[in-house]
Amino acid sequence: MGFKKTSETIAISFGVSEVAPNTFVQDEISLQLDVLNNEIFVVVGVDLDLANPDAIAGTDTATRASVTSTSQTGISNLAQTNCIASARDAIRAAGFADGGVAFARAAETTPLGSVDYISLIATNNFFVQLLGTANLAPKSLEGRMWGYRARADASTYAALVQSEVLSA
Repeated sequence: MGFKKTSETIAISFGVSEVAPNTFVQDEISLQLDVLNNEIFVVVGVDLDLANPDAIAGTDTATRASVTSTSQTGISNLAQTNCIASARDAIRAAGFADGGVAFARAAETTPLGSVDYISLIATNNFFVQLLGTANLAPKSLEGRMWGYRARADASTYAALVQSEVLSA
């Protein structure tokens, strides 16, 4: 892969909130990359902090989120090429008289020491998605992405942009 690091590690914080309970919301975060000089963003870590789903007797609830390199119409998962990170908190209460049992599934952590990076972003932004399920109150997500700027050679940059656009 032909790219050269041009900055130190940068932390980009973000947050998004539902405007009404159980309503899909997406926010676009600008990276302000220098596309004329084939600048890319090399993602080395992501941390997602979801609001807890509501504990409602007899009702399954959830809060789900994803971070992607392209715009989405729903929550993404790691099976999709453009998904950088995803997280899900759920409470399973269907059939219970109380608030149920909580479950968390997280892919927002980075394998330590085993990979050089977790994603490459070649376009000028990334996207954060959030969706609650069967909650009474709107949910929120706060997160942080760590990475650095790099300059890719022409063929690597073209392949990365094409891959990102085609996986949208």
